[in-house]
Amino acid sequence: MSEPGRDQSRVVLGLTGSIGMGKSATAGLFAKHGIPVYDADAAVHRLYAAGGAVAQAIGKTFPGSLKPDGAVDRDQLRQIILDQPDALRRLEALVHPLVRNENRAFLEQHANASLVVLDVPLLFETGADKRCDAVLVVSAPSEVQRARVLARPGMTQAAFDTIIAKQMPDAEKRFRADIVIDTSLGFAHAEAEIVALIARLTDSG
Repeated sequence: MSEPGRDQSRVVLGLTGSIGMGKSATAGLFAKHGIPVYDADAAVHRLYAAGGAVAQAIGKTFPGSLKPDGAVDRDQLRQIILDQPDALRRLEALVHPLVRNENRAFLEQHANASLVVLDVPLLFETGADKRCDAVLVVSAPSEVQRARVLARPGMTQAAFDTIIAKQMPDAEKRFRADIVIDTSLGFAHAEAEIVALIARLTDSG
């Protein structure tokens, strides 16, 4: 999946999965075992913060989407996106180029690492998988996913259904993945799978 001519001394592993599948916990396991992890969600949080690189542009594009301190009001922005069919496309046009820049800086920072992980929720949807040597998808049965998400504070069935409708189906992600980890089998199982994967990808096992 990697781009032609890219340095093959380092393995770039894409990590993705639908909401409630355990992606963040899985990313944490890679970090626990010393693997550099790029967190696209954290990058977006920085961009949305007061004084962030994209906050003011979002405020101008979507009036009413900023808090008094100038940070993006994520709840208000989410509602605007739900109400306006083309809003998500316009938001992505503002945010995705900056996220890609942060991604590029991360890869340059860890140029000497044997393995790095790109934790990107919309990995396939944004084409970020093309910058990866392999893709790991975390998955779980739909009933487990639903229970996890609805247990989150403020989450409703309607909001969950809306989010799912906008994401690539889990079955398609699993089909396109090089590696799949079922997080419903427990934390210990997932960690064992990740330790074995790290050893394989870094030739340390």
